[in-house]
Amino acid sequence: MSWLTRLLATRNDAGALDPALRDALARWQALPAPGPGLQHFESRYVVLNTEASGFDPDSDHVLAVGAVAVDGGLLSPHESFYAKLDPDPATALTNLLTFSGGGPVVVYNSGVNRDMLERALAQHLAVEPEWLWIDLYWLLPALYGERIAGPARLADWMKTFGIETFQRHHALGDAWAIAQLMLAAQPRAVSLGLNTPRSLAELERSRRHLRPHG
Repeated sequence: MSWLTRLLATRNDAGALDPALRDALARWQALPAPGPGLQHFESRYVVLNTEASGFDPDSDHVLAVGAVAVDGGLLSPHESFYAKLDPDPATALTNLLTFSGGGPVVVYNSGVNRDMLERALAQHLAVEPEWLWIDLYWLLPALYGERIAGPARLADWMKTFGIETFQRHHALGDAWAIAQLMLAAQPRAVSLGLNTPRSLAELERSRRHLRPHG
């Protein structure tokens, strides 16, 4: 049994939420999962990123969350979300879920961002999203190995694609950069016959399992 399963089994915070938050959470939970055959131009990807107290997912915690949508291959500043968890983490995280919908979601370095976000959602809302997760940390070198052959820092990929953002090491600022990298990933994926979110997730997982982290 994982730490997340144990935590969820001992929490029942959703029933103690403000009624408006409880209703919003129920609406999010009722959303259907995107169809597995949807292609990139039909899909709404949501890039998720966190600011945290440190880099250890076991001992540090999320301070703020940022999200940017890549919808139908388009990126718009208006399709974005940012919130600090303090002083009301339940509201911040419920609003994040509402913005993100049913997935798929994109992260950079799931060992930090996904793990910390899942822990926060379990702690404050007692939920575990069943999203299709795609980690560009592993996917980008699988698609663009001629640029960078293996896992690298976000800054390295930003440099190789000439990507800039309004603020580094900020949940939304880095999410904006990751979203631009996701846009760069899609045409290369299509040229390789990878036309759906699920095909990207499968390539990412195969790359991650073939090459140990670090």
